[in-house]
Amino acid sequence: MKKGFLFAAILFVAASFNNTISAQSKIGYFEDQSVIALFPGIQKLDTVLRSYQQDSLQDEYNYTLKDYQVKDSIYRKDSVDLSKRPKALQMATDDLNRLKYKLINWQQYSQQAMEQKQENLLMPYRQKIAAALAEVVREQKYDFVLKQESLSPYTNPSIADNITIRVAMKLKLPLPKEVEEAFRVATGGAPAAAKAPAAAPAAKAPAKKG
Repeated sequence: MKKGFLFAAILFVAASFNNTISAQSKIGYFEDQSVIALFPGIQKLDTVLRSYQQDSLQDEYNYTLKDYQVKDSIYRKDSVDLSKRPKALQMATDDLNRLKYKLINWQQYSQQAMEQKQENLLMPYRQKIAAALAEVVREQKYDFVLKQESLSPYTNPSIADNITIRVAMKLKLPLPKEVEEAFRVATGGAPAAAKAPAAAPAAKAPAKKG
């Protein structure tokens, strides 16, 4: 069997399987970052993160460096005395190595701290989104919810099953007008009526001369 024919056969079987699943189940797709971006004032979190990096993390780095320098100086000065006390030597060595490791890997440490700080700031938003998502799935009776990024680029899912939009609407978050319009049409709603031009004011009848 030729490779081209085999590949085509596999695609046909996969498509048939997906169509069968789709016919039997209601599947939606969702992307939480798009919802988070719609919250009013969410951009202010960038300012909070920059302040955390420039103030808190920089202070921690300066303190860690100073602590290392002081302890390294004491370690060198007391090395002879410490060598006579194995337990004290081990404790001092471990403490110094801990600080050295933190300084050497500061970039990785600070990145992880920034990510943790960001997650803490986003947690209230994620909780609201999770609650709204659960309501939408229950109300619309979805069997499966897929991450939008996991969808095949060769598929063209209906915007009606874009749960991201439904969740944003549930949370009363502002959506682009074109997205609202496309979603309304896809879900069976009538297109929004175009606004009629304002009527010209009626001409006043000339006053009768007495």
